[in-house]
Amino acid sequence: MHIDKELDTRGLNCPLPILKAKKALAELQSGQVLRVVSTDAGSVRDFQAFAKQTGNELLEQQTVEKDFFHVMRRR
Repeated sequence: MHIDKELDTRGLNCPLPILKAKKALAELQSGQVLRVVSTDAGSVRDFQAFAKQTGNELLEQQTVEKDFFHVMRRR
């Protein structure tokens, strides 16, 4: 999968990963893909809710050790 922008929010707690992702998505063109890495376990449900509320597509979520990866496509 082609990633247009990557955002590292490790060490930040809710709501900062979502707020930073929102800002990063606003800088992308429609259809471009953002990958966010977070260490906040709550980010899994936060990104699911964020996708539903904003209409951006949550393509993938993955957990690797203590990191949570979220891949979103801008609407």
